[in-house]
Amino acid sequence: MVVSNPNPATPEPARPAGPGRPKDLGKRAAILDVAKRLFSQHGFDGVSMDQIAAEAGVSKLTVYSHFGDKESLFSSAIRAKCEEQLPSALFLAGLEGSLREQLTAIGHAFFLLITSEEAIAMHRMMMMPGTGDTHVRELFWQAGPQQIKDVFVDFLRSRVARDELRIPDIARAASQFLCLVKGEFHMQMLCGMGCEAPADDIEHHIEATVDLFLSAYGHDACGDAAGTPG
Repeated sequence: MVVSNPNPATPEPARPAGPGRPKDLGKRAAILDVAKRLFSQHGFDGVSMDQIAAEAGVSKLTVYSHFGDKESLFSSAIRAKCEEQLPSALFLAGLEGSLREQLTAIGHAFFLLITSEEAIAMHRMMMMPGTGDTHVRELFWQAGPQQIKDVFVDFLRSRVARDELRIPDIARAASQFLCLVKGEFHMQMLCGMGCEAPADDIEHHIEATVDLFLSAYGHDACGDAAGTPG
């Protein structure tokens, strides 16, 4: 027999949510913010899940509930940092503006990402002997550099399909562009020589990189496809 609530004005006790209940996105974001900072400062082995949970203000169980394990959290933190600085929307082929404008925007965003304090610290950490095993380095590569290259390859492929670029090896061309954007500035920062490059120097560097890329792969280096006057 079903017994109804004798006092309809009194709410029924809240039922505990089941295991499939939606996760708290605010807690997930807090965990990721802490993970991005700690992993960049101390590397994979120098950070514990207990430490991340404490600084994020959540339980360790909550961290595991959102990310499964430390490796997944590490990968998610790297991807989140890349998406923060280099949002996927930059690679949408249908955005307004010329090919040159989109390549310039991508170049600027990528440069800001790789020269951020977190990225430089993480890069140095990955290069230090004894910082994690090969698997950790592979996690970093797949979640960061490889992920960026993959979405850029898709962008270039769409532009080739639209006959705006002529590229025989798209993956190689993507690597060339990203390496050109790094340039001397990035190497100087890794060596601890640089602070902040002057904005004008960065602007000229990105423009020169785009010019060089389009001179090699543009449908017509002097035509509309390359974004220059005919």
